[in-house]
Amino acid sequence: QVQVVESGGGLVQPGGSMRLSCAASGIAFRFFDMGWFRQAPGKERELVATISRRGNTNYVDSVKGRFTIARENAKNTMFLQMNSVKPEDTAIYYCKIFREQLNYWGQGTQVTVSS
Repeated sequence: QVQVVESGGGLVQPGGSMRLSCAASGIAFRFFDMGWFRQAPGKERELVATISRRGNTNYVDSVKGRFTIARENAKNTMFLQMNSVKPEDTAIYYCKIFREQLNYWGQGTQVTVSS
């Protein structure tokens, strides 16, 4: 059974930093691409960043230079380092693990940026 679990969310002040983690089990982690998505209240879920099985990364323009996606295959874990956060980064952040026709989502972790 595949399990995908995000952690590390919470309340952070504008300009601060936060690190999200995504741990997966039940899959051959290193053969999958991975991504972080987020959904703010009243908005559609949007892509934040992806990292391929080869380690190639992509970011949505709004987080470029502030967020960093990384993966540690030996620990079946992916990370999102969020720096210089803004109130508009407030959302539920979801981890997605995927390849071909397979898609696995976590339950999400809330990130709130507020003073």
